[in-house]
Amino acid sequence: MKNGLVVIGVLLLLVGLVWVGQGLGYIKGSFMTGDMKWFWIGVGMIVVGVVLGAGGLRGRGRTSQSRV
Repeated sequence: MKNGLVVIGVLLLLVGLVWVGQGLGYIKGSFMTGDMKWFWIGVGMIVVGVVLGAGGLRGRGRTSQSRV
């Protein structure tokens, strides 16, 4: 479960970065280019990705014995 959160978090982070780049006009060739709506959606995805990834990494230090 924790590995899955990290993978999903990284994917959301990467997609969010692409959408921010498109929203700001740095990545051309899409209907999203230059539309600030996609910038804000990308920022939201980055935040969610960081939270999920950090949550997945934070829980890795526990051992199975501490769950008794």
